[in-house]
Amino acid sequence: MADLAVMPRPTAAAPPTDLFGEPIEAHPPWFRPESFLRAGFDPDAYVAELRSYVPLESLAAELRAHLAALRAELVGLINRDYADFVGLSARLKGVDAAAARMRAPLADLRDKVAAFRAAAAAALAALRAGLEQRAAASNARELLELLLDTSHVVSKVEKLIKELPTAPSDSSNAEVGSADKSYTGNDTVESGTDVRETQSILLERIASEMNRLKFYISHAQNLPFIENMEKRVQGATKLLDGSLERCFVVGLEHRDAKVIYNCLRAYAAIDNTSSAEELFRTTVVSPLILKIVPQNYAKAVSGVSSDDLEDDYLRIMQCVEKDCKFILEISSSANSGLHIFDFLANSILKEVHSAIMKGKPGACSPGKPKEFLKNYKASLRFLDFLEGYCPSKSAVTKFRSEPAYTEFMRLWHVNVYFSLRFQEIAGGLDSALTATISPVGMNENQMKQKTLLLKQSIKLLESLHSCWSDEVLVFSHSDKFLRLSLQLISRYTTWLSSGLAARKASDGSSSSPADSEWALSVPVEDFIYVMHDVNGVIGELSESGNFVEHVNQLLASCPIEVLTLVKQSILQAVEPLKDLLPGIMDVMIGVIVKRSNEDLKHLKGITATYRMTNKLPVRHSPYVSGILHPLKVFLEGERVHYLSEDDKTKLRCGSTDKITAIYYDMVSEVVNVARKTESSLQRLRQGAQRRVGASTDSSDNIISDTDKICMQLFLDIQEYARNLRSLGIDARGIESYKALWQCVAPKDKQDTIQF
Repeated sequence: MADLAVMPRPTAAAPPTDLFGEPIEAHPPWFRPESFLRAGFDPDAYVAELRSYVPLESLAAELRAHLAALRAELVGLINRDYADFVGLSARLKGVDAAAARMRAPLADLRDKVAAFRAAAAAALAALRAGLEQRAAASNARELLELLLDTSHVVSKVEKLIKELPTAPSDSSNAEVGSADKSYTGNDTVESGTDVRETQSILLERIASEMNRLKFYISHAQNLPFIENMEKRVQGATKLLDGSLERCFVVGLEHRDAKVIYNCLRAYAAIDNTSSAEELFRTTVVSPLILKIVPQNYAKAVSGVSSDDLEDDYLRIMQCVEKDCKFILEISSSANSGLHIFDFLANSILKEVHSAIMKGKPGACSPGKPKEFLKNYKASLRFLDFLEGYCPSKSAVTKFRSEPAYTEFMRLWHVNVYFSLRFQEIAGGLDSALTATISPVGMNENQMKQKTLLLKQSIKLLESLHSCWSDEVLVFSHSDKFLRLSLQLISRYTTWLSSGLAARKASDGSSSSPADSEWALSVPVEDFIYVMHDVNGVIGELSESGNFVEHVNQLLASCPIEVLTLVKQSILQAVEPLKDLLPGIMDVMIGVIVKRSNEDLKHLKGITATYRMTNKLPVRHSPYVSGILHPLKVFLEGERVHYLSEDDKTKLRCGSTDKITAIYYDMVSEVVNVARKTESSLQRLRQGAQRRVGASTDSSDNIISDTDKICMQLFLDIQEYARNLRSLGIDARGIESYKALWQCVAPKDKQDTIQF
């Protein structure tokens, strides 16, 4: 048995390792041979993915290497098991004889299994045929029973309808047999009540039978038997509808709760709630509404009918409370099954809608915004009153989803109303902004510093408060009114910014936009009013102002997140307005500086004065007293009290800083020119003296023109510093004055500024 011995398989060679004992990968990291073994491997996609970062030559070389490795592995596998394959025939001796011995029993077993399978299939087919026959018989029986039940119910309904008129009399006869033959008035009323109640009970029974009949007919459609009975069913339906209508109307007229309850259950049984709602509308609601809202103006008692609905709604609500409440309580009673009726929407609200359209169509016209808003708010209060009769939130949701409710809300074109209000409010502000600037109510505002002065600013706050007033605001459109408020603030800011830009950059040319004409035509003193009003508007619209608080009170029912966003939007809209305050201040400072420059121009005359004389300066120049005169006049004007102390300080400091900077530029220019001129003259004088051989020592002790000019300028800046001190400004704190002092002060006084 040496040939059958299993040769030991050679052990796999250990994979090569690197210097640190880690295995060396045979392929680069991007080449994964296991990807070829996936069921959904796509060679095109594989190549397209790799070619983005691997050259095709490298990919082809790696594939060829992998193919060679696979072939070598295949050859190795064949050579490894070749000896076993060759010796396989020697080890299979006697297998054919063993297979022949096993073939006969297996054939017998196969025949038996086939015979059993055929018998089982025949039995199963017979069983299925029997079940199908049984199912067909059962269906036929059910259909027959359904037809019999349908016929029985139709006959029963017809019989009950025929007995309907005689049922009350039978009941009354039974009462007669057990009562006296003499009747009083109360007995007659009680008899009539019993008659109505008996009719309603019988009608409810008939309705339940009709409901069952509809169920049977729905399950037996398109059958000749049902089609032949269709006329009988239609006739019974008409008779039932007529009898039920008469009984329900009588119950409404007598306010008989039991009769109404039974009739409503009957209507619910036959799924005809709309008929009951329409009957209640025409029988009870319509006559009441017609008395309140006449459908013909000529029939009005006063002869003149207004479009005001507030009083009409009050009277309608009284009628609902008095004459309609009973049926609302019946339909909303617990466990009654009558919640499917909606008399609020389909009877009361529908009739009110119709009466308004016929009697007062102008009440819903947004062409008269004031009357429209009054009627709209009255309508919302009326709807709230009707919703008060809803027993639950689901009932309120159902009421609002009714078509009658939707149609009633379509009467009120709130979007058109908002458009008209938008044109009115925004147009009013725009007209005010295009007008000239003029203060309003000066006498009143002298006592009230916080009151606005300019009609443009007053109109802005009036427009903003108008957006959120009870006479204008529609709560459902609060987002639009908020957007309008932000647009008004932005329009006012744009008006100011364009005027300031034109005042700063333009010389008054006619090419300036319309928004900037006001800034070019008004005197600089009027910008005090602008500064005062901008501060007032910012204070009113700030977080602590009345406007934001008023808006939050109106929107108090909204979530806190909404209130926060509303407040942030208003505060953000005011930020650009705050950024304009420095620009307004710059305009006033610029005009003051420009006026001061007129006096500073006389500074250049000092050069000519001291070149024509040898006198030394002993007092300051006359022009110095006029440098700060425009600022003093401005600060002593009658309008300056409208500026806050902080703004006054900014105005003084800003003006003196710029005036001093210009003063320094002019002084440094005069001194530099004088020094250059003197240097040139001295070089010429020294050259002439050298030519004639004269001595130059005599000129060293002479005071130069530059020194005299600097002495005069030094006296001037000392007087200028004293004038600054009279305004409350310390010249030592001005950087340009320090430079001015360094420019003209003597060397022994440059370190300390004294005046």
